[in-house]
Amino acid sequence: MAINLASIQKGGHNKPPIVAIHGGPGIGKTTLAASAPAPIFICTEDGLGKLTPDAFPVATAWTEVLGAIGTLYQEPHEYRTVVVDSLSALEPLIWRQVAQDTNKANIEDLGYGKGHVLALDYWSQFLDGIAALRDSKGMVPILLAHSDVIRYDSPEVDPYDRYQIKLSKRASHLLCERADVIGFASWRTHVIKQEVGFKKMVARGVGTGERLLHLVGRPAYVAKNRYGLPETIPLSWQDFTAAMAEALQPVNKPTQQTKRTA
Repeated sequence: MAINLASIQKGGHNKPPIVAIHGGPGIGKTTLAASAPAPIFICTEDGLGKLTPDAFPVATAWTEVLGAIGTLYQEPHEYRTVVVDSLSALEPLIWRQVAQDTNKANIEDLGYGKGHVLALDYWSQFLDGIAALRDSKGMVPILLAHSDVIRYDSPEVDPYDRYQIKLSKRASHLLCERADVIGFASWRTHVIKQEVGFKKMVARGVGTGERLLHLVGRPAYVAKNRYGLPETIPLSWQDFTAAMAEALQPVNKPTQQTKRTA
C-alpha cells in the first residue's frame, strides 16, 4: 500500500482496544470479561468457577492456544469478544514449548536469559494473533493476568514494592507496549491504626467491598491507557465501555467563523 497524505486517518481509528487486566485472585477479572458482548474464552487455567461463558477446553499446550486463535480467525462465528484467561498461566506453556523446540529439558538449560529472549518470539506470535482477531474480525481482546508484588528499583527514589503483572520482565514489557489499556483491579481499601497494647500501634487494611479498575499508572501499580480514560472507575464492563465512549467523543474545535465572531 502506498503511503501518502490520503492514507492518513483523521481522528484516530475505530479498532477495538486490546485490553489487559491484572489483579489478585477473586477480585472479579473473569466476571468483568464474561460481561463483555458475546465472549469466547481461551482458558489456560480452570478459572471460570460458576461462570458459564462459551470456552475452548482448558489449554495444556502452547499449540492449543494458537489453535484456538486460528479457529476464531478462520471459521465463521458470532463471537465479539475473545478472552484469554490467563496470561500468567500461558507463560509456562510458552516456556515448555521453547524447551521442546530447542531440545532442552527446560527453558533454563538454554543458558542465562537466552530462553526468555527466545520466548519473546512466541509472545509476539501470540499477540499478533490476538491483534489479527481485533483487526480482521472486529473482536475485543481481553487478556487477564494475575498480579505480583515486586520490588521496583527506581532510578529516582529508593526502591519500593508495587503491583506488577505476573509475567517475566521481558514478556511484561512487551505486553505493555502492545496493549492499548492495562488495568489494575483492586479493592477500595482504607488503612486504620489500632493500639495493641504498650502504646504499640499496628496498621490494618479495611475494605469497603467496592471493586475498582485503575487505568492510569501510579507508583503502587502498573496501569496505562491510550485514550485519556479516568484514573479509576468501578470494576465492571458497563463502566469501562461508558468511560471509553466518553473518551472517544470528538473534541469540538472552534470554526473560523466562530473565531471571527468570538
